[in-house]
Amino acid sequence: MINVDKKENLETTVKFEVIEKTALKVLEHFQKKEEFDLTVFLTDNEQIKGLNLTWMGHDGPTDVLSFPSDELEIDTGHPYLGDIIISVEKAQEQADIGGHKLEEECQLLVVHGVLHLLGLDHANDEEKREMWDHQKQILEKLGLGSIRLTE
Repeated sequence: MINVDKKENLETTVKFEVIEKTALKVLEHFQKKEEFDLTVFLTDNEQIKGLNLTWMGHDGPTDVLSFPSDELEIDTGHPYLGDIIISVEKAQEQADIGGHKLEEECQLLVVHGVLHLLGLDHANDEEKREMWDHQKQILEKLGLGSIRLTE
C-alpha cells in the first residue's frame, strides 16, 4: 500500500493518485510481485530543512529525502520500504527552472525516492549511472522521458 499524505495546511495541486501510481510504476519496473508499503509525505521548505539538518547534516532545504526501512507494516504484514519526504516548494522551483509542471517534478522525485528505498544510490559514478538509467527508463514509461533530475 502506498500512503500519501501532506503537511497540515499545505496547499498543493499535486494529486495523491498520481504520486501513488508513480511509486507503483517503480516497483513494477523491478518486477516486485509481492506487496510493499511505503509513505510519501508532501511538505514545505521549512519542515524539510529541519529534517535535512537532523538526519543528513545539511543546513538547507532539499527537494526529496528518503528514509529506508526493513520493518514489516503491522496492519498489512507487508515489508515496509520506508518514507519519502518531498518539499513541494523546492519541487515548484525546480519545475519552473525545468519548464514543466509541479506534478511532473513530484513524480520525478517520487521515482528518485523509491529508487533510494530499494537500495540504489548515487555516491559514485557507477552507482549514479545505474540509478539514472533506471530513473530514465521509469520516467519514459510514465511519459516523462524529457524530465531530468537537477543536481
